[in-house]
Order: sequence, then C-alpha cells, then structure tokens
Amino acid sequence: MNVKAKIIDEDGLKRTITRLAHEILERNKGSENIILIGMRTRGEFLANRIQKKIEEIDNSKPELGILDATLYRDDFRTRLKQPEVSVTDITFDINEKDIILIDDVLYTGRTARASLDAIMDLGRPSTIQFCVLVDRGHREMPIKADFVGKNIPTSIHEEIKVKMKEIDDEDAVYLVESPN
Repeated sequence: MNVKAKIIDEDGLKRTITRLAHEILERNKGSENIILIGMRTRGEFLANRIQKKIEEIDNSKPELGILDATLYRDDFRTRLKQPEVSVTDITFDINEKDIILIDDVLYTGRTARASLDAIMDLGRPSTIQFCVLVDRGHREMPIKADFVGKNIPTSIHEEIKVKMKEIDDEDAVYLVESPN
C-alpha cells in the first residue's frame, strides 16, 4: 500500500462518528424510529460505533442490523471472480422505520444501489437515509449520501483505505495510490 496521505487519525475518526450521530439524531428528531444497518464489512463496525454514540447522546439504543449486498450487485459476476458472500443479519421488522444505511466509502454508488434492492426485499421502510464515512466522488449511479463524514476528492488512480481497530488494529483513513 503506497500511502499518499493520512486523512483521518484515531481522534479524528472519533470526532467524525460523534458528529454523524448528532446529525442523524437531529434529522430524525431523536432515535425513536430509526434502525441502523451497517454494510459489510467496515460499515458494520461504523454502524456499531454510531449506535453506541447515539445511546450515549440520546439514552436509547436503536436496532442494529448487518447487510451483505454482494449478490445484489450488478457487476458481481464480472468484477468478482469468486464473490465472498457473508450473512445478512436483520432479524427485526423494518416496515415503517427510518433506515440509516451505513458504509465506509462511497465511490461509484453500485454497492449503495445494491443495498437499496436488498433492503426493499426485506420490507418497506418509511425512509432510507445513507451515511458514509468518506465520499470520494466518481459516481456511476445517481446516489448521494445524506450524512458524510468527510468529502475526499480523489483521482481515478487513487483509493481510500479505511482502517478500523476491529479488523485492522488501527483507526485511520488513508489516501493511497491504486495498485493498477
């Protein structure tokens, strides 16, 4: 990994998660009707941290689900030679709820679009709002995040690498050169 810059450090990530939790609560007038759904893999860890922060702020703990939209992607047969499919863990009713879909990086919009299809197969929520840690641009789908931790414009030859302690032993966001 050829690191060009460290964009967010551990303290910056904590501040960003706190701000995102406040923005979610503000827009939804509290946490009464919201459900957090983290997108595998790092989105699930972000969702867990946002859930804890919301509980700390609002004194209530919204439901938390995990979504794997791999099989809903329009490019999984061409882009992924052997797709890694994980388990979706949403064991509660999502009908008439305000879903906060959480992911680490928004890039082309294809994963977000696939996630919308997956959620709609599970029920009919009142709203689906999209929260991302980093929006790096280069959209291929008409997708826009409702809550953005940081906008980081990238070139097509750069990537954003999010590191989280749960699986990477570090909390940070890096701008790196693409391996291609």
